[in-house]
Amino acid sequence: MALRLLRGRDGRLTAFAAVPGGVTRWTETRPGGPEWTGPRVFETPGLDEVTVAQGRDGYIQLIGLRRKAAGAERTDVEVVHATQFQSGRAMTGWHSLGTPHPKDWRKAQRIGAPTAAVDGTGAAHVFVRNAGGGVSARSQNGKGAWGPWIDLKGRELVAGLTATATGEGRVELLAPAAEAVLRWYQPEPGGALRRAEDIPAAPRPGSVSAVESSRDTITHYWRDDPTGALLAWRAEGREPVPLGGRPGTGPVALAHAVVDGHDCTVLAQQDNRSGRLAVAAYPCEDEAAGVWWTETGEVGAAQPALALDGRGRVVLAALGPDGGLRVARQKTDEGG
Repeated sequence: MALRLLRGRDGRLTAFAAVPGGVTRWTETRPGGPEWTGPRVFETPGLDEVTVAQGRDGYIQLIGLRRKAAGAERTDVEVVHATQFQSGRAMTGWHSLGTPHPKDWRKAQRIGAPTAAVDGTGAAHVFVRNAGGGVSARSQNGKGAWGPWIDLKGRELVAGLTATATGEGRVELLAPAAEAVLRWYQPEPGGALRRAEDIPAAPRPGSVSAVESSRDTITHYWRDDPTGALLAWRAEGREPVPLGGRPGTGPVALAHAVVDGHDCTVLAQQDNRSGRLAVAAYPCEDEAAGVWWTETGEVGAAQPALALDGRGRVVLAALGPDGGLRVARQKTDEGG
């Protein structure tokens, strides 16, 4: 799990990062900071590939894979789920969601890292690449009970499934594959996921991220595998748009925010050349405008995350070379 930064219903930010066999958490002491508590480590032996999702109720859903030795040559793998209901409070225990392959532990070992999103009805949806190279999903119903694993089909998927929910509560799933990008979407909150047309693109595995860039519209970002260029795409029948600028690594961190009175998408990445974090912003309605990156922070800070704090400011968080949390906030009294 890359570093994730989320705001609770009380306005406080929480940062999550994975550590071997568990999750580390930092929490703002009050909305807008600047002080934080933590790190607090929640140890769970065998836990890895953790992701997080958040619904309108502010609850933070954590989903990961748990591996457990079951003999000299066998390791059992299962998808597990926990919830943080309030900022700074203890999480629930981890509950098993099983796998799409309950009768074949060898196939279960081949499932991919989970991704998840919460729709407008409050139901969480979990997605994994299954042993056959397609997508399997397990979802909650309106009362919070989990249904069975469902095969959404698809084939030849690579790493980097990414699920995102709009402010209206619709979930979209993007799944990079060998020869295209596959996409599923909910036509309405709580509806069944539908397969959309494939996107002719070749994302670098593990580089996809997404943000709601305007009402009920998600813009997806990835790094082109052949060139490393950062591209943006949304469901308007267009080709992916190259953003230009300096090369970076990993999925770009994203936030939707107002900057100097303009409705903008803010981006953050680790610069390939300098090793420093770099930040950019551009108007949401114009991906073709390109981006200009500004470096910030110390060399070696990694896994950037973005969010708006309780005072509406953009917050950039990252892990320092020592594994500690580094935080910078938007200066609203200065342009840019």
